[in-house]
Amino acid sequence: MMQKVRLGFAWLTVALFLGFSGSWLADPIAPATAGVLFVWLFATMAWSAFGALKVADKLAEILGEPLGSLVLTLTIIGLEGVLIAIAILTSEAGATIGRDTLLGANMIMINLAGGLALFLGGLRHSEQTYNFQGTSAYLAVVIVLCVIGFVLPNYTTATPHGSVTNTQAAGIVVVTLFIYGTFLLMQIGRHKHFFVEPNAGGNTKTEPPTAPTTAPAMPAGPAEKKGGIGQLTLLLLAGVVPVLLLGKFLTTILDHASTKLGTPPALGGVIIALIVVSPKLISAIKAGLADEPQRAANLALGSCAPAMGVILPIILLIGLATGKTIVMGVVPAEVILLALTLVMSLLTFSGPRTTLLEGAAHLAIFVVYIVLMFSP
Repeated sequence: MMQKVRLGFAWLTVALFLGFSGSWLADPIAPATAGVLFVWLFATMAWSAFGALKVADKLAEILGEPLGSLVLTLTIIGLEGVLIAIAILTSEAGATIGRDTLLGANMIMINLAGGLALFLGGLRHSEQTYNFQGTSAYLAVVIVLCVIGFVLPNYTTATPHGSVTNTQAAGIVVVTLFIYGTFLLMQIGRHKHFFVEPNAGGNTKTEPPTAPTTAPAMPAGPAEKKGGIGQLTLLLLAGVVPVLLLGKFLTTILDHASTKLGTPPALGGVIIALIVVSPKLISAIKAGLADEPQRAANLALGSCAPAMGVILPIILLIGLATGKTIVMGVVPAEVILLALTLVMSLLTFSGPRTTLLEGAAHLAIFVVYIVLMFSP
């Protein structure tokens, strides 16, 4: 029932904006009107994205591993990638919107989601144990690609400052896809045990098995399974498409807020990132509270690895295909915060156990990131 209400509201919103956006978004837009339209669009897109990812999760359970993980990853990456593409092609901040969205997604998932999971999990369970091999694999990808994507462009001779030449962009695309492809083969292949809860010490309590009170359900037959996959695929598309169709209207309002109200241009990228990653953010926090630290790490760090491995090439390829200038180099204050995030992540996940202190440190970094966005 809730799924039908969610889809109905999302598609009604799409119909209304397609029909009336010409008058609603015509200059000058009153601040109150812009605020109402923003809240409406943001809530609708986030709700629809959350529903789509829940459907993708069900689809992943039916498909099993490793195909299930790929479905979830591609759903999230597809959403974020297309929204960034729309923003680059339509936003007045098109040169930097890809960088701001990608950096925002990393900051939200590592410092906000990861920080809250660590802090609340440590507050409730004192100490928590991670699978070091899994977290180190994530960080190997994230650290290398963050430096290549966000820091290196500031130290090349490309103009404008922080951009990359076509040759550099092509090289970064190839290297990035190679690194992420190698990681993906490890994650869903021979080393997938790196990404499960560690056995030693265990974080969760186990109860002795009890005799079932009812007969076990018979597994679904091939036809039944195929029908379930088809239905879920249609529901997934029905939930994703409204988010993509509404992306252009949200970009228009964010541009209006930046030019007329003086909000930071980078805020638009953070809001786009938040729409896509909010379901994983909530899931990571729940996992920390449930004493499932490896799942929390998989959600936090596991969102950043594919984001850098797939969306970074998408952003650069859009620039190559359209001839638009793409600025990926972050400003000096963000370089410091990014470096602090990566160093803190190494310290957090290099020890045998974590406490709420590491969570507090990550949350502090995120708060400073937001403060400097409004007061650079």
